Amino acid sequence: MQLLGRLEIRDKTKIAEFLNAEHTGRLATLDASGFPQIVPMNFVFLDGAIYMHSHTRGEKLDNIANNARAGFEIDREYEFLPSYFEDEHDASLADTLYASIVIKGGAAIVEDKPEKCRALNGLMAKYQPEGRYDPLTPASDTLDHVAVIRIRPETLRGKYKIGQHLSHQKRTILAQKILERGSPTAQQTLRIMGFELDGGRLCQVSEPSW
Repeated sequence: MQLLGRLEIRDKTKIAEFLNAEHTGRLATLDASGFPQIVPMNFVFLDGAIYMHSHTRGEKLDNIANNARAGFEIDREYEFLPSYFEDEHDASLADTLYASIVIKGGAAIVEDKPEKCRALNGLMAKYQPEGRYDPLTPASDTLDHVAVIRIRPETLRGKYKIGQHLSHQKRTILAQKILERGSPTAQQTLRIMGFELDGGRLCQVSEPSW
């Protein structure tokens, strides 16, 4: 329980920044047989809700119409930690440095045109920040040819593990192992863990921060 608390993301601003930095989330709805359907979705976090666009027909829309309970998940893997970092014989010790957000809430198909317009413009601003398109208005015909899904979170939990749960000594040892393994993401992971290379030597210059 103590470890879980140290892994929890409590800063709402950080959560919002993380959500809108990620391009793909996974929407979970329940089908008519009670099985979960999970699909990858583009999304935007606006006014405390998740918004996604969709075709006007499809299984996920049918699921939402029948059962508004839904889940949404976003994650980012920073570094896989092979088991031999801890023990060359025990494969169960493999681990990952990561950040993730899990949302549970009520899903709905947005019918209000001003809200639908805000959501679609928000999606375009996120995915095409360079502009070069005409923003939608509530009078735009496009609104009649696309569906917008909204999830209002009832629970929103964030977790991250980037070495903040370790003592300085153990974090430094882990960073050295990551450096020596030399994965394509190693340098970025070390920066997130607060380390820099000084003459080939690892130095922690800040606390872990994602």
